[in-house]
Amino acid sequence: MAKPAPESQPAVEADEQGTTTGKGRPTPTRKEREAANLRPLVSNDRKAANREARAKYNEARDRARVGMANGEERYLPQRDKGPQRRYVRDYVDARFSIGELMIPVMLLVIVLTVIPDPMIAIVSMAVLWGFFLLAVLDCVIAGLVVTKRLKAKFGEDKVEKVRWYTAMRCLQMRPMRLPKPQVKRGQYPA
Repeated sequence: MAKPAPESQPAVEADEQGTTTGKGRPTPTRKEREAANLRPLVSNDRKAANREARAKYNEARDRARVGMANGEERYLPQRDKGPQRRYVRDYVDARFSIGELMIPVMLLVIVLTVIPDPMIAIVSMAVLWGFFLLAVLDCVIAGLVVTKRLKAKFGEDKVEKVRWYTAMRCLQMRPMRLPKPQVKRGQYPA
């Protein structure tokens, strides 16, 4: 059992002026606290809440889009993250790839196949297939070179699945690449 406090000691100490010290107001009841914490789960003005949510969402998406275009690591999708992928992007962006011209050549062939002369259509299709084979060969060579350089720089065990990434980046036109190229042509990574 606890010993009762002696009657001579006051429960609350008084300061020099004779007033009691403390918080200066009564403890709020549970009902008062619950009323203070109560706020609606759904806003009363749903249209304004939707506008505000949409504005926040658009702002976050714009930030992420700009960050991804600039190559900021936290905004990149998982396939583009990491120092190896950055090295691949910088290497591919520093060189000229035959595959960059694939889309313009295809558009030219489509225009040439509209011409009623069958010889022009046959020659343009043959040129397209030859160009396609050159682009594939260029992608394979770029993939081998990048893999060799990555193994020398990062180690044998740190290089995986970069050839396909290299090939896909080689086949895109330079202005259409995402993340945007961070290096100029000829600025190969060290």
